Amino acid sequence: MKSTEKLITKILQQKHICVGLDTDFNKIPKSIQYEKNPIFEFNKRIIEQTYEFSAAYKINLAFYEKLGSLGFEILSQTMEIIPKDIFVIGDAKRGDIGNTAQMYAESLFEHFNFDASTINPLMGIDSAEPFLNYSDKLHFVLTLTSNPSANDFQKIKLENGKYLYEEIISKAIKWSENVGFVFGATNFELLKKTIPQFENRFVLLPGVGTQGGSLKDVVAEFYSRENRNFVINVSRDIIYAGNDNNFDLAAKERIIFYNDAVNKIIDEING
Repeated sequence: MKSTEKLITKILQQKHICVGLDTDFNKIPKSIQYEKNPIFEFNKRIIEQTYEFSAAYKINLAFYEKLGSLGFEILSQTMEIIPKDIFVIGDAKRGDIGNTAQMYAESLFEHFNFDASTINPLMGIDSAEPFLNYSDKLHFVLTLTSNPSANDFQKIKLENGKYLYEEIISKAIKWSENVGFVFGATNFELLKKTIPQFENRFVLLPGVGTQGGSLKDVVAEFYSRENRNFVINVSRDIIYAGNDNNFDLAAKERIIFYNDAVNKIIDEING
């Protein structure tokens, strides 16, 4: 199955929640910290309880790279237990060029076998092309992110009247059909104006939940425009929903809550 087909299948089932496996040893319940392989055991239990309800998983490589060779082993083990029909994003925000970018791309797609990457485009297409050459994968380009200091550069006004993030969208759409975008749900007023510029490409939306973005606003805006190609990433609010030995069941309850909320919003729009 082609990577994008996995995501399309889940979206057709009205599943739009991506679970972020940004697993931090210091935040997992103490009841599991004494396991032989606590981070993997935590991931395993989260996946077992949430995969049925997830549109995708997003794995932030920094949480694994910090552990060195052990972290890469845990990452590989985690990838092995995610069901093969579920879309998995390798969130590394790579942005180098030349052979370095090529090695990063090979690592994500040939070693770990992710379905998608996240790319920092500020060095231009030279930084993206080694990823884009994997035409059976999806590549999310950073446009307007959810952090407060995104204003420092991403909202700079250019001579042509566009914001920098808008220019990134315009150029990246021309790069490949398999380009998607990362756009922070915390920037809702700008998101509303930008949805038509995405041209129905896939959009990854961080910022809902702990960071304060509104699930209702985001879902209603996309569906009212008849655009279904969006995935809302939720990390901490799902994986750390519980702090005892039943943390996995708490995560399950939380993602079911999000799915129910999404379906309620869609039903209201459809009348």
